Amino acid sequence: MKKTDIAMVILIASISILAAYFIVGSLPVFQDTAKPVKVKTATPIAEKIVPPDSTLFNPEAINPTVEVIIGNEAQDSSTTVPVESTPQGQ
Repeated sequence: MKKTDIAMVILIASISILAAYFIVGSLPVFQDTAKPVKVKTATPIAEKIVPPDSTLFNPEAINPTVEVIIGNEAQDSSTTVPVESTPQGQ
């Protein structure tokens, strides 16, 4: 082998060793478990319950679950689908 070939093998081997060192160091398996780590702490949940806004939740508010007919026309009962006949999950 020539001197340039030996130098190239040494260069490639040293770059490979350096890359392997940093790759293995980044894996969590090989990190020191005795070293303390800073983590975010959770904020405690307040036990105080805030009452809902009275402008939204009031006795005069519109109930969206009640069927509303707009106009003078009465809705034909044959086109109405009862709640019991609708399949579950839809």
